Amino acid sequence: MLLNWTVMILYNYFSAMFVGPGYVPLGWTPEKSQDCMYLQYCKVCQSYKAPRSHHCRKCNRCVMKMDHHCPWINNCCGYQNHASFTLFLLLAPLGCIHASFIFIMTMYTQLYNRISFGWSSVKIDMSAAKRDPRPIIPFGLSAFAASLFALGLALGTTIAVGMLFIIQMKVILTNKTSIESWIEEKAKDRIQYYQTGETFIFPYDMGSKWKNFRQVFTWSGIPEGDGLDWPVRDGCHQYSLTIEQLKQKADKRVRSVRYRAVEDYSGVCCPVTKGVKTFFTTPCTEEPRIALSKGDLILATRGLKHWMYGEKILISAADGGIRERGWFPRKCVEKYQCDSETDQPVDGEKKSK
Repeated sequence: MLLNWTVMILYNYFSAMFVGPGYVPLGWTPEKSQDCMYLQYCKVCQSYKAPRSHHCRKCNRCVMKMDHHCPWINNCCGYQNHASFTLFLLLAPLGCIHASFIFIMTMYTQLYNRISFGWSSVKIDMSAAKRDPRPIIPFGLSAFAASLFALGLALGTTIAVGMLFIIQMKVILTNKTSIESWIEEKAKDRIQYYQTGETFIFPYDMGSKWKNFRQVFTWSGIPEGDGLDWPVRDGCHQYSLTIEQLKQKADKRVRSVRYRAVEDYSGVCCPVTKGVKTFFTTPCTEEPRIALSKGDLILATRGLKHWMYGEKILISAADGGIRERGWFPRKCVEKYQCDSETDQPVDGEKKSK
C-alpha cells in the first residue's frame, strides 16, 4: 500500500512538472481581427494574451489558464497540468496520513511492551521487548527517534499540503484560478470605488460544481477544450473577463502617482541601510525589486507602510515604452510635485466600505 501511494504521488508530481501548463503560441492572434481590442498584448511573447492566460515572469511565456507559478515543481500550474497538480495535493496528505497511522501504532506497541510499572516509578527498557518475540526489525532508541521525526514530518506535510488542496478545490469548483479570484475581487472594488452600478459576473462559472469539476478532471486525463477558447455562462461572452482586465488596467493608470527617487537603492530584498522597519517589513512575495538611482521617476500603483510597488519610467523610453516593475522602499522616494496626478492616493488601490 505504501508503494502504491508512492507511485501515484510521484506520477502526478512529475506529470505536473514535465507536462507543464501549456503556453499560448508565440505570435498568437484571435481569429477575428476586431477581437484584438478586447485583449492585452504581450511584448515579450509578441502575441495577444488569450482569455484566461497570463504572462509568467519565471517561465517567460504566456501560460494558458494560469493559476500560479509553483517553485516546488519548477513550473506553472495551468490548463494542462491543473488536474495532476491537484491530485498530487490530494494523494500526498493521504499517503502521509497512512504513514502516520503506521508510525503511531508501531511506537505504541513497541513502547507498551517495554514499559515496567513499579510502586514508585515507570521504567522503559529500549533494549528488547519483554513479552513478545524479538521483532524482525530491531526497535531501539535510534529507531524510536527516527519514527518520531518521520511522524512529525508526515503530520506537517498533511496539514500544509492539505490546506493547499482545499484552496485548489475551492477555485476548481467555481471554475476559477487563484489569479481570476483576485481579478474578481478587484472588479468588485472598482465598481464600489466609482459607484458605477455595474454587476460583474464571472463568465466561466457553469453554475454547477460538477460541471466546473469536469472542466479540469476527465477520465482521459486530458482537460476539455484547447486552452484558448472556453465555454461561458449565459449573459456573458468569451471576452467578458479580458474586458474587465482592461478596465482594471486603465483604472490603475488613473490611480497611479508619480514619484522621484531621492536616494539610491540597489534592489536587494532586505536593505540594511534603509532602516530597521524597512528591513523587517520587506514584502513576502516573489515579485521583483527594482534598483533606483537618485532622480529616477517611478509610477507607483500600490504600496505598504514602508514599501511601494510601481514602474520605473526609463529616460530612454518613449511614450508607452518599456518600464521596470517592482518593489522599492518608500523612504527612497518623494512625490513628484510637477505631476498632475499628485492628488491621487498611492494606496487607493482599495477603498474601504
